[in-house]
Amino acid sequence: MNSTRHEEFRAYVADRGPTLLRAAMRLTSDRAEAEDLLQAALAKTYLAWDRIHDRSAVDGYVRRAMANTQISWWRRRKLDIYPTDQVPDRPVDDHTRRAEMRDALGRALGRLPERQRLAVMLRYYEDMSEAEIANVLGVSVGTVKSTVSRAMARLRDDDALGDDFPGIPPQRE
Repeated sequence: MNSTRHEEFRAYVADRGPTLLRAAMRLTSDRAEAEDLLQAALAKTYLAWDRIHDRSAVDGYVRRAMANTQISWWRRRKLDIYPTDQVPDRPVDDHTRRAEMRDALGRALGRLPERQRLAVMLRYYEDMSEAEIANVLGVSVGTVKSTVSRAMARLRDDDALGDDFPGIPPQRE
């Protein structure tokens, strides 16, 4: 690979790395495994960089490489826990609460006006800067800041969100 293509790949990774890491997190649910998965997929992409002529399709290529790599790793894992008639001494973590919170947050976001919901999603789910969001939405940075601020205030004051989690006291200022 010549130095121009090497720099092009390096710029791609620098630009898209955080987004691709979030995609890897969705596949693994563990930060360290996600980083390893992304690294393996980027290594495969680096080797195939000259064969990828449509640069707009690189994200799809990397995501497919991550999915295939994750499946391969999953198939290679050996069974670490063997079935037994004895109950384990320690309790097993219950991730139900996390799923319930995710569902409740999704419903709360659905109650926001479209522009506020979009601004929050771009800011906190896509990890875009305020300037990037302003560019995408075609508004000023100040508008993005105030929109996100209002959306977060509405989420804090959302009584229905508090109803979903009665054990968590509302945070009022």
